[in-house]
Amino acid sequence: MKSMKPLILLTNDDGFFAEGIESLFRSLKGLGNVYIIAPDREKSATSLALTLHRPLRVKRIKSKVYAVDGTPADCVYLALQKLLPRKPVLLISGINRGPNLGQQDISYSGTVAAAIQGSFLRIPSLAVSQLPDKKHHYSFDFATRFVTALVEKALKKPLPEKTTLNINIPPPPVKGVKVVKLGQKRYNPEIIEKEDPRKNIYYWIGTGHPQAEGGKDSDVKVITEGYITVTPLQTDMTDRKFFQNPIFKEIFAAIANEIS
Repeated sequence: MKSMKPLILLTNDDGFFAEGIESLFRSLKGLGNVYIIAPDREKSATSLALTLHRPLRVKRIKSKVYAVDGTPADCVYLALQKLLPRKPVLLISGINRGPNLGQQDISYSGTVAAAIQGSFLRIPSLAVSQLPDKKHHYSFDFATRFVTALVEKALKKPLPEKTTLNINIPPPPVKGVKVVKLGQKRYNPEIIEKEDPRKNIYYWIGTGHPQAEGGKDSDVKVITEGYITVTPLQTDMTDRKFFQNPIFKEIFAAIANEIS
C-alpha cells in the first residue's frame, strides 16, 4: 500500500493571495500534500482573536486553497475541524511581509498567533517572517528556500508539538542562523485624528517609531547582524518566580482570612 504524503497546512495574516504564502505553496508541493487555508484579506495585528459573534464564510479558490472571512486563528480551527482531510503534520504561518520580533510583536501578530493556535492543537508549528531590504524589497524566494530546507528536515525529525518556532529572515546575504531569545520593541503608537465628511471625528492608530531593546543574544539585535533568528515560544505564560515571592503569599493569605 502506497504511503500518504505528509499533510502541510499553510496560513498567514496577509491573505491567501499574498506573495509569501504563494511562494511556499509552490515550493512545498514536492514534499507533501499542501493546503492553504488563510484569511480572505489582510488580518494583521489580530493576535489570537476568534470570530464569535457572526457566521464565518469559506470560499474555495482552487484545489487545496481556501479563503476564510475571519482571523488567522479562525482559519486554523476551520482547517482542523472542517476543511482538511486529516490532521496536518506541520503548520507554517507566513511568509509574513515584515518582521515579528520582540515580545510586543509576537503578542499582536496574527502570523505568530496562527502558529501558536497550531501548537495549542498539538501540531508542530512555524511562524515565518521576512524583513525587507533597504529599498523595501522582499526576497521571498530566498526565505522560501530556507523554509523548504527546514521542512525537509522537520519531516524526518518532527519538531516539538507544544513549541512554536518564531523565525525572522533578513534580506540576503545572511551570515547564518541563530537560536535566540525575545527582545523588546517599545512602541509609542501615533494616534491620528481626522474628520469625516459628516464632521464626525475618527482615529487611526499608527505604529509610530518602535525602539528595539535587548541584549546581544536577543532577536531584535541578532537580526541586525545579518542572521536568521529562530526563537522557540511556549504557550505556558506562568511566571514561575511569582511562586517564590513570600510577600504575595502573605497578601493573599491575609485576604483569604478577611473574606472567609
